[in-house]
Amino acid sequence: MRLLHKIAIITGAGSGIGKATASRFAAEGASVIIADIDAEKGEEAASEIDNATFIHVDTTNESSVHAMASRVMEQFGQIDILFNNAGVSGVGRVHELNEQDWDRVITVNIKGVFLSSKVVLPYMIKAKSGTIINMSSCIAEIGLADRASYATTKGAVLALTKSMQVDYASDNIRVNALLPGTIMTPFVEDYLSKSPNPNEAIAKIKNRQLSGELGTAEDVAHAALFLASEESRFMMGSPLYIDGGVVFGKNA
Repeated sequence: MRLLHKIAIITGAGSGIGKATASRFAAEGASVIIADIDAEKGEEAASEIDNATFIHVDTTNESSVHAMASRVMEQFGQIDILFNNAGVSGVGRVHELNEQDWDRVITVNIKGVFLSSKVVLPYMIKAKSGTIINMSSCIAEIGLADRASYATTKGAVLALTKSMQVDYASDNIRVNALLPGTIMTPFVEDYLSKSPNPNEAIAKIKNRQLSGELGTAEDVAHAALFLASEESRFMMGSPLYIDGGVVFGKNA
């Protein structure tokens, strides 16, 4: 029960990594807020997880984030953990991207992290306690074809994580980042199913990782639990890789 009596907000928790993390946190004693823009998926996830509450939120809208945080404070009186997990992918090289697609990825993946943190931090500062986990990606450290907008956002999130840690260390708030490799989530499954040759596509992705396989949402959830718990108390502004060896060894 490593998160007993903790209140955790997880954005984008209606499916994939967010949902797996919500389940893991709840199993460790936390009361979990499933914060998602998709009401159907959010409500379904909350119904499947003990000690979970769904709250609709658009992380790119400050009023919506304020409403979500206010409701959490009214109901629970504290916010101990914020996992900025919500995000979208983007595909394409720079000269191929249209402005609208670029803006969407930038807005969700960077502004969403900024606004959620901006709104929650004052509560943590007042409590002189808190843990923030930001979802970056191993793509923040490497080049990967056709991912210009996505890579930009994940590099920005990692830089923001380090800056936030410097700013809020004196308030006893820890800020760390998760850097997953390719994880088998509903998004990736959908992407693979639409490929001209799904078997070839999945083989190519697996070949990027030393493990020779894709990670699972649960793999990332275990890492998030570590960052949320006191077991990682001496980690501050750190990137935590869950990438199957993409960054530090694959040469094929």
